[in-house]
Amino acid sequence: MNKEEQNQAGINTSAKNNSKTVKKLLLVVVAMFGFGFALVPLYDVFCDITGLNGKTNDTAVAYTSTGIDKSRLVKVQFITRNAKGIPWKFEPVINEIEVHPGEMKLVSFYAKNNAAHDIIGQAVPSVSPGLAANYFHKIECFCFTQQPLKAAEEVEMTLQFYVDLELPADINTLTLSYTLYDITEKSS
Repeated sequence: MNKEEQNQAGINTSAKNNSKTVKKLLLVVVAMFGFGFALVPLYDVFCDITGLNGKTNDTAVAYTSTGIDKSRLVKVQFITRNAKGIPWKFEPVINEIEVHPGEMKLVSFYAKNNAAHDIIGQAVPSVSPGLAANYFHKIECFCFTQQPLKAAEEVEMTLQFYVDLELPADINTLTLSYTLYDITEKSS
Protein backbone atom coordinates (compact mmCIF):
# COMPACT_ATOMS: atom_id res chain seq x y z
CA MET A 1 0.00 0.00 0.00
CA ASN A 2 1.46 3.30 -1.03
CA LYS A 3 1.41 6.46 1.01
CA GLU A 4 -1.62 7.92 -0.76
CA GLU A 5 -3.65 4.76 -0.10
CA GLN A 6 -2.56 4.83 3.53
CA ASN A 7 -3.68 8.47 3.86
CA GLN A 8 -7.04 7.64 2.23
CA ALA A 9 -7.52 4.67 4.61
CA GLY A 10 -6.69 6.94 7.58
CA ILE A 11 -9.21 9.53 6.40
CA ASN A 12 -11.92 6.87 6.02
CA THR A 13 -11.18 5.56 9.53
CA SER A 14 -11.28 9.10 10.96
CA ALA A 15 -14.56 9.81 9.17
CA LYS A 16 -16.10 6.62 10.60
CA ASN A 17 -14.87 7.49 14.10
CA ASN A 18 -16.20 11.04 13.78
CA SER A 19 -19.55 9.73 12.57
CA LYS A 20 -19.81 7.36 15.57
CA THR A 21 -18.88 10.17 17.97
CA VAL A 22 -21.51 12.50 16.48
CA LYS A 23 -24.18 9.78 16.77
CA LYS A 24 -23.24 9.13 20.40
CA LEU A 25 -23.34 12.85 21.22
CA LEU A 26 -26.75 13.23 19.56
CA LEU A 27 -28.05 10.29 21.60
CA VAL A 28 -26.74 11.91 24.80
CA VAL A 29 -28.43 15.21 23.88
CA VAL A 30 -31.77 13.47 23.21
CA ALA A 31 -31.47 11.51 26.47
CA MET A 32 -30.70 14.68 28.45
CA PHE A 33 -33.65 16.48 26.85
CA GLY A 34 -35.98 13.58 27.75
CA PHE A 35 -34.62 13.46 31.30
CA GLY A 36 -35.32 17.19 31.65
CA PHE A 37 -38.99 16.60 30.84
CA ALA A 38 -39.21 13.60 33.16
CA LEU A 39 -37.49 15.34 36.09
CA VAL A 40 -40.57 17.11 37.53
CA PRO A 41 -42.84 14.03 37.54
CA LEU A 42 -39.97 11.92 38.94
CA TYR A 43 -39.38 14.49 41.68
CA ASP A 44 -43.09 14.48 42.58
CA VAL A 45 -43.11 10.68 42.80
CA PHE A 46 -39.96 10.74 44.93
CA CYS A 47 -41.53 13.30 47.28
CA ASP A 48 -44.76 11.30 47.53
CA ILE A 49 -42.84 8.14 48.42
CA THR A 50 -40.47 9.74 50.93
CA GLY A 51 -42.79 12.39 52.35
CA LEU A 52 -40.29 15.14 51.53
CA ASN A 53 -41.03 18.57 50.09
CA GLY A 54 -43.86 19.57 52.43
CA LYS A 55 -46.46 20.27 49.77
CA THR A 56 -49.80 21.01 51.37
CA ASN A 57 -53.25 20.70 49.91
CA ASP A 58 -53.97 23.38 47.31
CA THR A 59 -57.74 23.28 47.74
CA ALA A 60 -59.96 23.59 50.78
CA VAL A 61 -60.86 20.51 52.78
CA ALA A 62 -63.98 20.09 54.85
CA TYR A 63 -63.51 20.04 58.59
CA THR A 64 -64.62 16.65 59.78
CA SER A 65 -64.36 16.52 63.53
CA THR A 66 -63.73 13.03 64.78
CA GLY A 67 -62.72 14.44 68.12
CA ILE A 68 -59.95 16.49 69.61
CA ASP A 69 -56.90 14.97 71.27
CA LYS A 70 -56.70 17.19 74.37
CA SER A 71 -53.83 15.11 75.76
CA ARG A 72 -51.46 16.37 73.07
CA LEU A 73 -50.27 19.80 71.97
CA VAL A 74 -48.58 20.52 68.66
CA LYS A 75 -46.73 23.78 68.04
CA VAL A 76 -47.43 25.32 64.63
CA GLN A 77 -44.95 27.99 63.56
CA PHE A 78 -45.57 30.48 60.76
CA ILE A 79 -42.83 31.87 58.52
CA THR A 80 -43.18 34.20 55.54
CA ARG A 81 -40.79 35.42 52.91
CA ASN A 82 -41.04 37.44 49.74
CA ALA A 83 -39.68 36.15 46.48
CA LYS A 84 -37.21 38.46 44.80
CA GLY A 85 -38.80 41.57 43.37
CA ILE A 86 -42.08 41.77 45.33
CA PRO A 87 -42.08 44.92 47.48
CA TRP A 88 -44.75 43.82 49.94
CA LYS A 89 -44.62 43.65 53.69
CA PHE A 90 -45.86 40.12 54.36
CA GLU A 91 -45.87 38.55 57.82
CA PRO A 92 -47.91 36.43 60.20
CA VAL A 93 -49.89 38.31 62.85
CA ILE A 94 -48.69 35.69 65.36
CA ASN A 95 -45.52 33.63 64.83
CA GLU A 96 -46.69 30.41 66.45
CA ILE A 97 -49.68 28.77 68.05
CA GLU A 98 -50.26 25.58 69.98
CA VAL A 99 -53.11 23.33 68.83
CA HIS A 100 -54.61 20.05 69.89
CA PRO A 101 -54.81 17.57 67.00
CA GLY A 102 -58.33 17.69 65.59
CA GLU A 103 -58.92 21.25 66.80
CA MET A 104 -59.79 23.90 64.21
CA LYS A 105 -57.80 27.16 64.41
CA LEU A 106 -57.94 30.51 62.64
CA VAL A 107 -54.84 32.69 62.20
CA SER A 108 -54.17 35.86 60.23
CA PHE A 109 -51.41 37.19 58.00
CA TYR A 110 -50.75 40.84 57.21
CA ALA A 111 -49.82 42.11 53.77
CA LYS A 112 -49.14 45.62 52.47
CA ASN A 113 -48.19 46.60 48.94
CA ASN A 114 -45.33 49.09 49.35
CA ALA A 115 -45.03 49.64 45.60
CA ALA A 116 -46.31 52.67 43.72
CA HIS A 117 -48.32 50.38 41.43
CA ASP A 118 -50.87 47.56 41.77
CA ILE A 119 -49.48 44.06 42.26
CA ILE A 120 -51.10 40.63 42.22
CA GLY A 121 -49.44 38.28 44.69
CA GLN A 122 -49.69 34.53 45.18
CA ALA A 123 -48.53 32.77 48.33
CA VAL A 124 -47.12 29.26 47.99
CA PRO A 125 -47.14 27.16 51.18
CA SER A 126 -44.80 24.46 52.42
CA VAL A 127 -44.84 22.43 55.63
CA SER A 128 -41.82 21.16 57.50
CA PRO A 129 -41.11 18.40 58.30
CA GLY A 130 -42.30 17.26 54.88
CA LEU A 131 -44.02 14.16 56.26
CA ALA A 132 -46.31 16.40 58.34
CA ALA A 133 -47.80 17.99 55.20
CA ASN A 134 -50.14 15.01 54.92
CA TYR A 135 -51.56 15.84 58.36
CA PHE A 136 -51.90 19.62 58.03
CA HIS A 137 -55.31 20.45 56.53
CA LYS A 138 -56.28 23.91 55.32
CA ILE A 139 -60.02 24.59 55.45
CA GLU A 140 -59.69 28.16 54.19
CA CYS A 141 -56.50 29.84 53.01
CA PHE A 142 -55.51 33.02 51.24
CA CYS A 143 -53.03 30.87 49.33
CA PHE A 144 -55.88 29.28 47.36
CA THR A 145 -56.45 32.50 45.42
CA GLN A 146 -54.49 35.38 43.94
CA GLN A 147 -54.17 38.45 46.15
CA PRO A 148 -54.48 41.72 44.19
CA LEU A 149 -53.39 44.78 46.17
CA LYS A 150 -53.47 48.35 44.93
CA ALA A 151 -50.50 50.63 45.62
CA ALA A 152 -50.14 51.19 49.41
CA GLU A 153 -53.14 48.94 50.13
CA GLU A 154 -52.97 46.64 53.14
CA VAL A 155 -55.01 43.61 54.05
CA GLU A 156 -55.33 40.94 56.71
CA MET A 157 -55.66 37.46 55.22
CA THR A 158 -56.86 34.38 57.09
CA LEU A 159 -55.88 30.76 57.32
CA GLN A 160 -58.24 28.26 58.91
CA PHE A 161 -56.72 24.85 59.54
CA TYR A 162 -56.52 21.77 61.72
CA VAL A 163 -53.86 19.17 62.41
CA ASP A 164 -55.00 15.61 61.81
CA LEU A 165 -55.42 13.29 64.78
CA GLU A 166 -53.22 10.76 62.95
CA LEU A 167 -50.14 13.01 63.08
CA PRO A 168 -47.25 10.75 64.14
CA ALA A 169 -46.48 11.02 67.86
CA ASP A 170 -42.84 11.96 67.24
CA ILE A 171 -43.84 15.17 65.42
CA ASN A 172 -44.48 17.93 67.96
CA THR A 173 -43.70 21.01 65.87
CA LEU A 174 -44.86 21.94 62.37
CA THR A 175 -43.57 24.93 60.45
CA LEU A 176 -45.83 26.42 57.81
CA SER A 177 -43.84 28.59 55.45
CA TYR A 178 -45.30 30.87 52.79
CA THR A 179 -43.33 32.35 49.92
CA LEU A 180 -45.05 35.29 48.23
CA TYR A 181 -44.60 35.73 44.47
CA ASP A 182 -45.45 38.61 42.15
CA ILE A 183 -47.69 37.09 39.45
CA THR A 184 -48.98 40.37 38.01
CA GLU A 185 -47.61 39.73 34.51
CA LYS A 186 -48.80 36.11 34.47
CA SER A 187 -52.33 37.18 35.46
CA SER A 188 -52.77 39.70 32.64
